[in-house]
Amino acid sequence: MTTNETKPDQYFGPIADAKTILLTTYRRDGTPVATPVHVVATGDVAYIRTFDPSGKLKRMRHNPEVTVAPSTMRGRVLGESRLARARILSGAESDAVAQALSRKYRIVHRFLIPWFHRRKGLTTVHIELTPA
Repeated sequence: MTTNETKPDQYFGPIADAKTILLTTYRRDGTPVATPVHVVATGDVAYIRTFDPSGKLKRMRHNPEVTVAPSTMRGRVLGESRLARARILSGAESDAVAQALSRKYRIVHRFLIPWFHRRKGLTTVHIELTPA
């Protein structure tokens, strides 16, 4: 799984080269909550990382329908939004995503985020985003 496999005509093509995307999840009452997150995308699949318990993970467990758009680290949208469906990964799938993220974000996802999660006693969770 490498980012070089992505072509612009594929579903997640607009976010494939983005360092950050704006992930919008929805509360039970339908209120949207937007969060900038790092992403690694390959064609029709994108992956993100978070921790358990996080608000976005709780919202995705209740409603897996999300929207994604390329953005700045502060959340300013830089391109068109895409509808997606979130699926929480485990086992070998999760390990592959962790490796892909650590290749794209060499310092942050290889060292800093895993260290922070361990230090705080958080469980790292990887999420697959597919076209809705």
